Amino acid sequence: MYGLEKNPKEKFNFDLEVDISQNPKKAKEMMKMIENNISNIKRDLKKGDKPEKLDKLGVLLQGYMSLSKVLTKVQRT
Repeated sequence: MYGLEKNPKEKFNFDLEVDISQNPKKAKEMMKMIENNISNIKRDLKKGDKPEKLDKLGVLLQGYMSLSKVLTKVQRT
């Protein structure tokens, strides 16, 4: 039956998780870079520009915010 196997599968770790667990300083450097990029993108969004560029910046901002959340989760574990 599903879930009752005798040999449970090993936990899968993403490359980023492995890198952070091996080198915790890398996470701090990445967070600093991400925070800097987020502030730059927000500044550019406030300035305003062509709608196409603003859409791309919005998507990029969401990606950096997601990466920031993932890094904080990985650092806690």
